[in-house]
Amino acid sequence: MRAVQSKMARAAVGWGVRDLAKAAAVSVDTVSRLERGEELQPRTIAAIRAALEAAGVEFIPENGGGVGVRLRKDQ
Repeated sequence: MRAVQSKMARAAVGWGVRDLAKAAAVSVDTVSRLERGEELQPRTIAAIRAALEAAGVEFIPENGGGVGVRLRKDQ
């Protein structure tokens, strides 16, 4: 998950940094660090990604058009 994907995913589900931090059980500073592009522990990134996926986000890998996110169809 890239920094821009975290920002896009939060926007898609209407979450602020605090909302994501709470859902992922990490600090607000940790989310901010991710979104600034700083390196985090893989398990921390996994927790943030899992929280966003639980909220209905799907992560789109690089496929020639750049990385992205979308909401699951059932949302």
